[in-house]
Amino acid sequence: MKAIRMAAHGGPDVLTLVDLPTPRPGPGQVLVTVEAAGINYIDTYQRTGLYSVSLPVVLGQEAAGRVAGVGADVTSCTIGDRVGFATILGAYAECAIVPADRLVPVPEAVSTRDAAASLLQGMTAHYLTTDTFPLKSGDTCLVHAAAGGVGLLLTQVAKLKGATVIGTVSTAEKADLAREAGADHVINYQDEDFESAVKRVTGGRGIQVVYDSVGQATFSKSLNLLAPRGMMVTFGQSSGPVVPFDPLQLSQRGSLFLTRPTLAHYIATRDALLTRAREMLGWVADGRLNVRIDSTFPLAAAADAHRRLESRRSTGKILLIP
Repeated sequence: MKAIRMAAHGGPDVLTLVDLPTPRPGPGQVLVTVEAAGINYIDTYQRTGLYSVSLPVVLGQEAAGRVAGVGADVTSCTIGDRVGFATILGAYAECAIVPADRLVPVPEAVSTRDAAASLLQGMTAHYLTTDTFPLKSGDTCLVHAAAGGVGLLLTQVAKLKGATVIGTVSTAEKADLAREAGADHVINYQDEDFESAVKRVTGGRGIQVVYDSVGQATFSKSLNLLAPRGMMVTFGQSSGPVVPFDPLQLSQRGSLFLTRPTLAHYIATRDALLTRAREMLGWVADGRLNVRIDSTFPLAAAADAHRRLESRRSTGKILLIP
């Protein structure tokens, strides 16, 4: 099978197309033919060495396709079933071995491309708004990078929860996309300071939660926007890691909460994974959650897909198509 393997950390050029033996599923495992694989920022963090992975490695943590083989004791799926997975390494390939209890069924009304484009980021939007800070009617949230892959889904889910959404973007085109996703207020931070703009929009009232995937460039100002006992949710770092931080500032700014969550801890059990995936994919199936695919690349062009993501010009999801 063809796969993208990385033997050393570095830039996109370390992603190399190779021929590997097609793996055989062992007990409790499933062989999945990958029809689409999602590109995510965590892939770039692993590529550069910011996040540790053992080398050599086939990157990619999200894909959808069909069951091509099952190992002993697997009863949850059969050959031909449409399935998807997230947070399992090995998606940048024509086939992937996945533990059976980490697979989720893909509804007939959802294409495998939409499933691959929404599983990791859609479940991220789900846990952020349902569990990390459970949004409710009357809450106001700030979504940074509101036109990105997570941002567009997060904005839509926040509106499903009844919240007022303020989104930040970097271009006029992205502003239009954030509004289409339901953002009540959109701030182009290239044109104005987002902290001042949010304070103007809210009349100086603090907001309940900030969902921040940007990190270094937005962290400090975002804290200034929270109401007493508000929550800062930093779940990514596309601009770089947050600088060292004195927790005393949380007290001084109003007994704030700070959390750095990750999806894996919110889908740690089979029941949690299925519950979250089924609800999120159900929203996709019935049209309440629109999945925007920014671009698709052939497997051999994985390096170009990474460059596209890191350029921060993408709007929506980037996919690899084996």
